[in-house]
Amino acid sequence: MRFCSLGSGSGGNATLVEASQGITSTRLLVDAGFSLRELVRRLTRAGCAPEDIDAVFITHEHGDHIGCALALAARYRLPLIMSRGSWRAVGSTDFDPALLRIAKDGEALPLGDMVLQPFAVPHDANEPLQLTLSDGARRLGLVTDLGCAPDDVAAALAGCRALLLECNHDEALLRAGRYHPALKQRILGSHGHLSNAAAADLLARCLHPGLEMVAAAHLSEHNNTPDLARAALTEALGASAPEIRVAHPTQGLDWVALS
Repeated sequence: MRFCSLGSGSGGNATLVEASQGITSTRLLVDAGFSLRELVRRLTRAGCAPEDIDAVFITHEHGDHIGCALALAARYRLPLIMSRGSWRAVGSTDFDPALLRIAKDGEALPLGDMVLQPFAVPHDANEPLQLTLSDGARRLGLVTDLGCAPDDVAAALAGCRALLLECNHDEALLRAGRYHPALKQRILGSHGHLSNAAAADLLARCLHPGLEMVAAAHLSEHNNTPDLARAALTEALGASAPEIRVAHPTQGLDWVALS
C-alpha cells in the first residue's frame, strides 16, 4: 500500500491511495478539492490518470474537499462515496444516483484490493467522515478536519502503519494572527481544526511499535509552520519516533510506501 497527498490545506485537499495484490491494483481518491483541470494536473504529476481511479471518497461537503468531485465522477463514471449527511448538504439533483455509494460510521466498505473503514469526527459539517484503509496486511489512517479527538477517534486509528494527521495551527500563532475573531473561534472550537498540540496528544494515544511514519497535514499557511508541526509530533513520539513528514499545503506529499 502507498499514498500521496496532491495538496493539503485551505486551498484544496486530495489524497491518492493505492493498494496492490499480485497483478491487480486499486486506487482511491480521498477528496477532490480542486477544479477538475487542476486535479487532473496534480494526478498526472503523481503518475495517475482519472481513468486509473476506482472510486472517490468525500470526507465532507466543504469546498476545499468536495471541489470537482461530482464532475470528476460523472465524466469518468467513478463511484462517489460519502455519508448521507454530506450528500444532503451537496443538494445535487442531476447527479447519476447509480454512481453514489453511501458510507456510514463504522461500516466497512470493500473496494478491490482494499477495505475502507469510515469513522465519524467532530467538525462543522454535515455528518463528516474520515477513514482508515487496509490491504489485509497494512492499515493507513487519514484524519483531518476535526476540532477535537475523542477516544473513539483514537480507537479508530489504533494499529495503523502510517497516519496522515491534521496539524492545522499553532494556537499561539492563531490567537496573535490577523484572522477575524469569529474565524479564530471557529478554528479553535471543538468542531474546528486540530492544533499541533491536539494532534500530538492524539498521536501519543495512537502510538504503537508498528507505526512507521506520520505525515502532518492540513497546515495553515498563516498560523503554522512545518517546523512547529514536526516539533510537536516529535515531542509526542519520544526518542523512538517513527519517520515524520509534512504535507505541503499546495504541493502535497510525494508517494509514501508502507512496508
